[in-house]
Amino acid sequence: MKLKLASLALGALMAAAAPALADLTIPALNYRTGPYAPSGIPYADGFSDYMTLINERDGGVGGERINVLECETAYNTEKGVECYEQTKGEGALVYIPQSTGITYQLIPKASADQIPIWSVAYGRTSAVNGKVFEWVFNLPVTYWDGASVAVKYAMEQEGGSLEGKKIALVYHNSAYGKEPIRTLEALSEKHGFELVLLPVDHPGQEQKAQWLQIRRERPDFVFMWGWGVMNQVAIQEAANIRYPMDKFIGVWWSGSEADVVPVGEGADGYKSLTFHGAGTDFPALQEIKTQVIDAGKGAGDGTKWGEVGYNKGVYTAAVVAEAIRHAQEMAGTASITPVQFRDAMETLEVTDEEFEALGLGGFAPAISLSCESHSSPRLAAVQQWDAEAGTWTLVSDYMEPDFEIVDPLIEEDSMAYADENGIELRCD
Repeated sequence: MKLKLASLALGALMAAAAPALADLTIPALNYRTGPYAPSGIPYADGFSDYMTLINERDGGVGGERINVLECETAYNTEKGVECYEQTKGEGALVYIPQSTGITYQLIPKASADQIPIWSVAYGRTSAVNGKVFEWVFNLPVTYWDGASVAVKYAMEQEGGSLEGKKIALVYHNSAYGKEPIRTLEALSEKHGFELVLLPVDHPGQEQKAQWLQIRRERPDFVFMWGWGVMNQVAIQEAANIRYPMDKFIGVWWSGSEADVVPVGEGADGYKSLTFHGAGTDFPALQEIKTQVIDAGKGAGDGTKWGEVGYNKGVYTAAVVAEAIRHAQEMAGTASITPVQFRDAMETLEVTDEEFEALGLGGFAPAISLSCESHSSPRLAAVQQWDAEAGTWTLVSDYMEPDFEIVDPLIEEDSMAYADENGIELRCD
C-alpha cells in the first residue's frame, strides 16, 4: 500500500474527530554520556529537532503532537533494557534502541508486548525476514548488506578482482562489531581474499596492538565496524602508521565529523559507507535551523546541525513521522496504537517524490517495505572526508549488496531463530 502525504482535508478530519487525544509517544533510547557520546549526541539532537519542527510547524502529525521521551542508556545494554521497561507503559509506538546489543535483548520482550522495534541499519540482520520477525524492522540497510557493498567497492578499486588480496576488519568486540564477520567470511571464500579479524575491546581507546599488526601485514584494505571514541582512535592510529586513508573504509557508524575532525589533516581521504546525504543543503535542514535551533528550541546547542550523525537522526525521525501518517490514514484515526504503527511499517512506501515534498529531495533512496521484507532499499554508498574543506562527499553510487551471498545467510539465520523459538511463519 502506497504511502500518501496527508492532505489538508485528512488533517482537518482527524483534528475534528479527536480534539483531545493524547500525544504520540516515541521513546528515545539515547546516549549523551560516556565514551559513545560523540556519536550519540548528534543523532539524538537530529531526531528530536526534526520532531520539534513537525510539532511547531505542522502541529504534529494528523493533529497529534510527537512526544519524544528521552531515556539515557550510555550505550549500555542493561540500561537500555531498563529504559524499555520504564517507558513501555507510556504509550510507546515504536522503540529505536540505538544499539545492536540492546536490540537483541529487546526483540523477545517487544515482540511479546506487541510493540515494534526499528533498528535503523543495525541490530539483527536476519530481522529482514518479516515472515519470522513480525515486530522488528531494520531498514534501510543491514550490516551484512554493508559488508557486501564494502567488498564490492573494494573490488571496483582493484579492477574487478580481490583474488590474493588481504582485508582486515577492525571491529568493536561486541554483538554490533561481530555482525559483518559471517558475511565477510563467505565473501572471502567467493572472491579469494584473506580476511584478518582484529577485535577492539570496549570502549576502544587502546588499539596499539591492532595497528601494529596492520603495519606489519599491510592489508590492501581495512574495514572498520567502530563506534564512539573507538573511531577517532582508529583513524589516528591509521594516520600514525601512514596507512593509506583511501583504503580505509568504515561502516556508516564510523563515518561522521566526530570521527575525523579530532584527527585533523591526518584523516584526509578516509572513507565510510552511508545510507543518506551529508551537509545542510536540504530545505528540511534549513527549516530546522530557522524554526527550531535559531528559535532556541533545539535539543542541543546547535553545533551538531548538519553533521552526519545529526542527519541520521533527521532521517530516522522523518521516516517515523511518515509511518505515523500512513498508520493514521490506514486506521482512520490520529490516535494510533503500536499494532497499527507496525501494520503501517509493513506497507510503507516513501518515494523519491515524497522525500522531495518533505524537503529531503536526494537525501536518501526511496523505501518500499512488505510483510516479507522488513528492510528497504538495502543500498549503501561510499563517502570520503575532505579535511581541508571539512566536508563529506559521495565517491560512489548507491550500490546493492551481493544478494546471492547475503540472502541465503538471512534465510538460514532467521529460520534457525524461528525453530529455536517455536515461531510460526507468516505472510502467506
